[in-house]
Amino acid sequence: MNFRLTILGSASALPVVGKYPTACVLDVHEQFFLIDAGEGVQKQLIRYGIPLHKLNNIFITHLHGDHLFGLFGLVSTLGLTGREHPLHIYAPAPLERIMDSMDPLFSDMPYPIEYHTVDTERCEPIFENKAMTVTAIPLSHRVPACGYLFREKIPPLNVSKDAITELSLTLEEICAAKNGLDIIRDGKTIPNERIAYRPYEPRSFAFCSDTAYSETVVDAVHGVDLLYHEATFASTEAERAERTGHSTARQAATVASQAGAERLVIGHFSSRYKDNHEMLVQEAREVFPETYPGEQGCVFEIKAKCVRH
Repeated sequence: MNFRLTILGSASALPVVGKYPTACVLDVHEQFFLIDAGEGVQKQLIRYGIPLHKLNNIFITHLHGDHLFGLFGLVSTLGLTGREHPLHIYAPAPLERIMDSMDPLFSDMPYPIEYHTVDTERCEPIFENKAMTVTAIPLSHRVPACGYLFREKIPPLNVSKDAITELSLTLEEICAAKNGLDIIRDGKTIPNERIAYRPYEPRSFAFCSDTAYSETVVDAVHGVDLLYHEATFASTEAERAERTGHSTARQAATVASQAGAERLVIGHFSSRYKDNHEMLVQEAREVFPETYPGEQGCVFEIKAKCVRH
């Protein structure tokens, strides 16, 4: 089952020719979650083959233009495609009021938009379905901002085919084993772990941008499989990063290292670096070797790790 991140854009505030501002899509079991919506996001969704009709949930980290301005065009485009089912938008206040103030543009949408205001000062679950949960993470920026932790739910148990054959398990016994129960035969117990197994470990992804270095983030994303953390500046611009509520590549790597993340993707690159993102990657790898650049079009797959008893 898919657990895949596609980077749609990784530029920061100042426009750069050929570069798109922050946006990415997480595919979890063929459910598509858009995280941030920088200008031109609808073009990038189409370019990288993301099915618009499967885009039902959008998560906005904060209300700066390079994370938001693409939302208005996308909402309109979804209406033009004949969409009828609801679109859910999770964001800090006052996004709903902003959208309502643009009533002439969105009043005749053929589908409902449901807004969910996110508390940027609390680490708490905000979304859940059968496959996963999403938790909001307070970030440290110039305006209220939150990151998002996407965590797959524990999958149900499978029953070993070898055990079914060897023990001649009945359908009733197979169902019991899938529910985690031991099998009782003639007063003897066949332990569940002998016949059932967890097909894979739950996977996780965290998105943290924009933010200065934050120990809150370190704690919240502990053990995450894939961490996206902004790295707007190199360490030579540490003072500017602190002043503007951003992180350096080294600070992003420090968060990944302290959190025990498996891999780090950095993005939200300042326009001053243009195509020289390798410098930022190398700076981060000095602290956290498993660092990769979040260039637009890049895909990061989180593969399922099989676990058997």
